[in-house]
Amino acid sequence: MRIAIVGTRGIPANYGGFETFAEELSLRLAARGHEVTVYCRQRPPAPVWNGVRLVWQPTIRHKYLDTLAHTFFSTLHLLRHPADVALYCNAANAIFTSLPRLRGVPVALNVDGIERKRKKWNKFAKAWYLVSEWLATKLPNAIVTDAATIRQYYTDTWNAPSTFIAYGTSTALEPTMDIPAQLGLQPHRYFLYVSRLEPENRPLEVRQAFERVATDMKLALIGDAPYSVDYIARIRDTQDPRIVMPGAIYGKGYRELGSWCFAYIHATEVGGTHPALIEAMGKGCLVLYLDTPENREVCGDAGLPYADAEGLTARIEQVLAMTEQARGVYKARALQRVRELYDWDAVTSQYLALFQTLVRR
Repeated sequence: MRIAIVGTRGIPANYGGFETFAEELSLRLAARGHEVTVYCRQRPPAPVWNGVRLVWQPTIRHKYLDTLAHTFFSTLHLLRHPADVALYCNAANAIFTSLPRLRGVPVALNVDGIERKRKKWNKFAKAWYLVSEWLATKLPNAIVTDAATIRQYYTDTWNAPSTFIAYGTSTALEPTMDIPAQLGLQPHRYFLYVSRLEPENRPLEVRQAFERVATDMKLALIGDAPYSVDYIARIRDTQDPRIVMPGAIYGKGYRELGSWCFAYIHATEVGGTHPALIEAMGKGCLVLYLDTPENREVCGDAGLPYADAEGLTARIEQVLAMTEQARGVYKARALQRVRELYDWDAVTSQYLALFQTLVRR
């Protein structure tokens, strides 16, 4: 099949979960013999990367227009070069999914989480996401949800069925420690947090919770955000020498950080299945996670939940006091859970089955 992936920033992944998803899925689909096109906001290094066709389309660099503008231009290109099936990402792009259908191209839409709950959006953006949720139930051929809680939300709120396909990850560890060493981090002597540095991901709360703990371990706060300059300045406003904040790190360096940390802290409160959480579990990390339905669905009994900053401080102190054997129980559970539920090859097969169904219809 000819498969188009629209609505992400493109690949190679260097931003967030949707980009990693697009990369992992497209590479596996191409390896299975399909012709895959991924639309990119940055000019790609080459027109074909690891068997995947990369198509650059322009955008408008603005907090509220970037995603919509790029998806609009990508859709125009797709209309001129139709695929057999298209996968759109992000519920905000629902309005564009009707256009390929007019050309006879079936469309699946991965809606992600409930984006209108994010603090970074103004009233107009939140209203757009609410309308887009409704459009997602009307315009594409199929909705894809990556968390059972989000699937239930669309059922309860919009009476709309969806296809549940989880996010995936690898269980391979990085044997090297180049980036952690450059950051002054020692093996298994640092807590790790990875996310976009935005209020609903609570990096400031994580930093403050860690600062209350008496330990010589460090905290690596990894991430950035293009439109959160003032908030990031608040996060960086600390005199604690144990806090390491290098910005965003991708690829091998990101995998090294997860492979060698003492524990991983996941504090995101909005969204569906969070890639960073699954990826940490795939590294066999000891996980401390904010207790939300989505995070609880992913972690189950393979991590330690907390409710607020005080609860996180208590959890950090608890895992520091644990025996290595007790910590190992949670690590083993996390790894086993990923192998059973979040394997990339199984995820690819599920998407392929969905695409084949849409094309046959």
